[in-house]
Amino acid sequence: MNKYRLSIAVLLTYGVGMLTLADANAESGNSESSPAPTTSSTAKKTSSRELVEAEARAKAEQAAKDRAAARAIEVAQVRATQEAQERAKAIAAAAKDENARREARIAAQQKLLANASALIKAGKPAEAYGLLLPYQSEQAGDVNYDYLLGIAALDSGKPNEAVFALERVLAVNPNHLQARAEIARAYLATGELAASRQEFEAVQKQNPPREVSANIQKYLDIIETDRGTQTTSLRAYIEAALGNDSNVNSATSNRQIAVPFFGGAVMDMNAAGVANSDSFGSLAAGFNARHVLTPEWALIGGANINQRNNSTQTAFNTTSIDGNMGASLASGADNYSAVLQAQSFALDSKSYRDAAGVTGQWQRNLDNGSQTSLYLQYTGLSYPGQTYRNADRYVLGGAYAMSLSGDYAPVVYGGAYGGAESPQKSGFSYLGNTLYGIRLGGEMKFSPQTTLLASASLEGRTYGADDPLFLTVRKDTQADLRLAIGYVPAQKWTVTPSLGYTSNDSNILINKYTRTMFSVSVRRDFN
Repeated sequence: MNKYRLSIAVLLTYGVGMLTLADANAESGNSESSPAPTTSSTAKKTSSRELVEAEARAKAEQAAKDRAAARAIEVAQVRATQEAQERAKAIAAAAKDENARREARIAAQQKLLANASALIKAGKPAEAYGLLLPYQSEQAGDVNYDYLLGIAALDSGKPNEAVFALERVLAVNPNHLQARAEIARAYLATGELAASRQEFEAVQKQNPPREVSANIQKYLDIIETDRGTQTTSLRAYIEAALGNDSNVNSATSNRQIAVPFFGGAVMDMNAAGVANSDSFGSLAAGFNARHVLTPEWALIGGANINQRNNSTQTAFNTTSIDGNMGASLASGADNYSAVLQAQSFALDSKSYRDAAGVTGQWQRNLDNGSQTSLYLQYTGLSYPGQTYRNADRYVLGGAYAMSLSGDYAPVVYGGAYGGAESPQKSGFSYLGNTLYGIRLGGEMKFSPQTTLLASASLEGRTYGADDPLFLTVRKDTQADLRLAIGYVPAQKWTVTPSLGYTSNDSNILINKYTRTMFSVSVRRDFN
C-alpha cells in the first residue's frame, strides 16, 4: 500500500508522465520508493521548450520575410504598371508629334507644288525652277515634284535637267503619259530626234485626248517633215582669261642634275630647263556644228583656237588649233559616232607638234538618268624638226556619268583608259610608253546661276627602254586636280574662276615637277 500511495503523490507532483515509472516499479517488485526527478530530465524539458520557441521565432521571421517579399512584388508591379503607362503616353505623344510633323511636311509640299504650278501656268518657268531646285534632295523621287521640276527646267531652257527629272518620273510610273510627252519635248530640244520621236509615238499609241494627240502630231511632223531636207545647227563661243602659272614650262625645280651616262657628273640646268612662273592672258574661240541628214544620221564637226601669252616668259607662249569632223548615228537610247581629228600646237610661234587621228565612240542613255560610253582613239604624232619623236598613240577607254538626287542637283562621272604610244622609228623605244589612267569628277548647282565643278585624274606611264642619259627605264605618275566655279551673270555669259594643280612624279629627276595655275575666264556663247 505504501508503494501505491507514494506513486500517487509523485503523480500529483510531477504529472501523469511519472505514473508509468511507478507502475513499472510496482510490477518489478522493487520494495524501494521511486527516485525524485533528476537534473538531466529538467534540462531536457527546458531544451524542448527552447526548440519550440526557436521554431516559432523562425516561422515568425519567415512570415515577415514572405510579407516583405510580397510587398516588394506588389510595389514592383505597381511601378512597372506606372512605367508602362508613362511609356504608352510618351509613344502616343511622339506619334502625335510625328503625325503633326508629317502633316506639316505634306502641307508644305502641297504649297510648294501649288506655287510652282502657278508660276508655270503664269509663264514664269525660270522662277518655278528656282523655287523647286533647292528641294531636290528631299523631294526627288516624288512623281508630282519631279514632273513639275522637269516642265520648269524644259520651259526655262534647261532640257538636260528636264530629261533627268522626267526620267525619274517614268522610273516610278512608266505609264505617266504626260511625263512621257514632256520628255519627248526635252529630247527634241537636245537634238535627240530619234529618242524624241520614239517617246511621242509611245504616247500617241495610248490614244490620248484629241487635243493632246494633235499637239503630238505637230511635233512628229516637225521631226519628220522633209526627211531629206538638211537642217544645220551652229554653236560658237569666245573666251578670254587672265591668270598665273607657277611653272609655265612644266620643268623640274632642280637646278643641278646628276647624269649617270657621264659617270654621275652633276650638270647645271639652264634657265629654260627649270620651272619658271609667270602671269598670262589667253584668248580662245570655237564652234560646233551639227548637220541633220535624217532623224538618225547627222554630220558633226567643230574647230577651236587658243592663244596664250605670258607676261615675261614669252619663249613659252603657246598656240593651239584643232578641228574635227565626222558622223553620228542615233538608235533609240544608243548613239554612235566616228570623228576625224587634227591639231597643231606651236611654241613661241614655231610649230612644235602636229597630231591627226580618229575616234570612234558608243554612248547609251540609261533609264535612271545616267549615261555610259566606250571609245577607241588613234592619234599620229609628228614633231617638226624632231622626227625621231614621231609616234603612234592608241587609247581605249570607258566612262559613266549620272545625275544624283539631292541638294544642288549633283552630277558625277568617272572613267578609265589604257593605251600605248609607240615611236615610228626604231632605236627610240625609250621615248614610247604604255599608259593607264582614271578620271573622276562632278558638279553641283548652288543656284540656277552658280555651279561648282571639280575633277581629278591620275595617269601612269612606263617607258619602253632605258633612257640613254639616265640609264634606267623612265616611270612617271601624273596627278591633276581642278576646282572651278561657273557663274552665269546673264544669259549666255559665264564667269569661271578656277584653280588647277599638276604633280608629275618620275624616277628620273629631270622629269619630276609640280605646277599650280589660277585663272579667271569670261565666256560668251552663241547659238
